[in-house]
Amino acid sequence: MIDVAGTELSQVERDRLRHPEVGGVILFSRNYESPEQIAALVADIHGLRDPQLLVAVDHEGGRVQRFREGFTHLPAVRKLGAVYDENRKRALRLAEEAGWLMAAELRAVGIDMSFAPVLDLDLGVSEVIGDRAFHSDVEAVADLAHAYMVGMRRAGMAATGKHFPGHGSVAPDSHKALPVDEREFEDVRLLDMVPFERLAHYDIPALMTAHIVYPKVDAQPVSFSRFWLQQVLRRDLGFQGAIFSDDLSMAGAHVMGSMPERARTALTAGCDMVLVCNDAEAAEAVLDAGIPHEDPTAHLRLARLHGRHPIDRRELLASVEYRQVRDMLYKLG
Repeated sequence: MIDVAGTELSQVERDRLRHPEVGGVILFSRNYESPEQIAALVADIHGLRDPQLLVAVDHEGGRVQRFREGFTHLPAVRKLGAVYDENRKRALRLAEEAGWLMAAELRAVGIDMSFAPVLDLDLGVSEVIGDRAFHSDVEAVADLAHAYMVGMRRAGMAATGKHFPGHGSVAPDSHKALPVDEREFEDVRLLDMVPFERLAHYDIPALMTAHIVYPKVDAQPVSFSRFWLQQVLRRDLGFQGAIFSDDLSMAGAHVMGSMPERARTALTAGCDMVLVCNDAEAAEAVLDAGIPHEDPTAHLRLARLHGRHPIDRRELLASVEYRQVRDMLYKLG
């Protein structure tokens, strides 16, 4: 999965996206001007290939929402956690409706996936997670994330939980450095991993890995570890969905060598799709390396992530449900 530079595709980008090893495109704020423009860009990307490329975006709400003007300003999901402490039933309803509205607005411009929900814990430790997490309590996170996933599914979008096995217990931001967690495996399993285990049992369609190394468990960062991906995630947790690496351009992945080496190691370890973002030369290097990834099961997992039942944007914005949900979320602040 790679990115594009602007609000329209260049000829170079069209050619790159037709490469058989490209499976998807992730969009950023720089790709967005208006709902109409982004719908045209997504349609252009989808029209390049058959079967279509997956089109994804990070659209969690709060600090991480790529499209603003013309979209609902979604609250950080930690606000749902605050409601949970007062009224669990109301919080779960809000979480489902938030997941539905987020996904419905994106589906209405053709986007297949949002990399959400966050399954990390808000433990007051991580630089990069914070209010992107639902709660500090594992059961609350699992509860709210499940409801959010149900809402996304109602809108025709598959959920992607992140960042396995949990980013909330390490301070460094893996965009800037490689976080090291010195805990024993059992400590991670009984805390950070619990929401991922619960959502695996609820058949979440996809998970994204963390660039974190646990030296007492395995020498490789999770995104590149056969132990974490094949033994723990596939065998122990029984996860059947797609596994995405976090962006291989992040500082937390630099220890794994060149970009082709990172991509090859992550795919071999068990990722079904790797992200190479904000570095066109690195993306070209990966494609030129000719890394084989002919796993039919992986292709089936990824095929299930395409958006379902298209949504007409005008009808969505005019619907009573949309207006009611939007008003409820605005009241959260």
